Amino acid sequence: MTDVRPIQEAEFADWHRALNTGFLREPTPTAEQHEARRLQFVPGRLLGAFDGDRCVATFRSFAQELTAVGGAVVPADAISNVTVTPTHRRRGLLTRMMSQDLAAAQERGDVVATLIAAEYPIYGRYGFGPATWMTEWTVDVLRSGLDPRGPVPADGGRIDLIDAEDVRKLGPELHERVRRAQPGAVSRDEVWWRLATGDLDFIGKRPEPFYAVHRAPSGEVDGMVSYGCDDNWNDKQPHCTAAVNWLLATTPAAERALWHYVCSIDWVTQVKSGWRSPDDLLPYFLPDPRAARITTQADWLWVRILDVVRAMEARTYDGEGSLVLEVVDRQGLAGGRFRLEASPEGASCTPTAAQSAELTLDVADLAGVWLGGESVARLVALERAREDRAGAARVADALLRTSGRPWCPDLF
Repeated sequence: MTDVRPIQEAEFADWHRALNTGFLREPTPTAEQHEARRLQFVPGRLLGAFDGDRCVATFRSFAQELTAVGGAVVPADAISNVTVTPTHRRRGLLTRMMSQDLAAAQERGDVVATLIAAEYPIYGRYGFGPATWMTEWTVDVLRSGLDPRGPVPADGGRIDLIDAEDVRKLGPELHERVRRAQPGAVSRDEVWWRLATGDLDFIGKRPEPFYAVHRAPSGEVDGMVSYGCDDNWNDKQPHCTAAVNWLLATTPAAERALWHYVCSIDWVTQVKSGWRSPDDLLPYFLPDPRAARITTQADWLWVRILDVVRAMEARTYDGEGSLVLEVVDRQGLAGGRFRLEASPEGASCTPTAAQSAELTLDVADLAGVWLGGESVARLVALERAREDRAGAARVADALLRTSGRPWCPDLF
């Protein structure tokens, strides 16, 4: 029988080869890539499936924080690097690795587990549901209506180009401010910043990006963008595309200035926005919003609730009310009946057997509801939730839905 277990450090090279094989990369990493990947080795958090001495499936989890509605952060079990070698598919290896990891996460006290799903159908059966979505726009700069001379911030701010070392110094503090205000955002560690700025390499060198910051009149950095440009000319005319890797801003003014900056770079006739929130302001920063067309829209961060009580009590609520929820969990980790009492002053969520359920839904669908982006009424219409008391969906949406969409800027 194939053995599923936490890998030892001596087995890391075989695990790394299996990881590359599963992701259809060159199986053997370079020495530089191997040493960079080794920085993510944490005893007990990397699982492997072994057929004899060969690793045939991989799984990694790591500590993360996820921002709930209202700005509180909850401890999360972030899952990544999930692969099964083609010769060993359909043997239950992922189920065994996932079961081990989620049980360990619950024992540690993690409130949720998170992942970015490469394939949609896989993770729902483990209690994960899409909790944030992403949209990518492509901006036709020439029809956008923006002043091609570029932005001159009206409030006395300024935009400066910086280098990778500056990003590693200034970026973490800016990101902390942004992610604490954005439900669905996750924490970034030092390795993330080193990878994003080319100081580490996992899968092959990429072109060095450009970096720019927006400084408020006080000199404080309140926005930052990373982008790359191609070199496309046709009949002596430039048709270059600027592709944004990520853009962070603490204020709409800083965000507007950075988008205007990217859209005003000489020779650039098209801008790809990268992964943005579905209700991002970008199209409406343009005099002609039709110049921004949606080129990708898809699910993004998937969340698995591990502790219903702590999750519901961690977030804030704009309204006041109560609701008895029946949470169905086929894995038996977080299911049960809970009474939620919520108001702007706080919330309590307690298991109850004395009251009848008013609303029933799967733990996978609770994830999107909890982060405020999913409509319970829509889930009822899709027959993914059930009203056990007439009007319960309306009450749930009034309590749980938020004015802005949750968003996760990161891939992990």
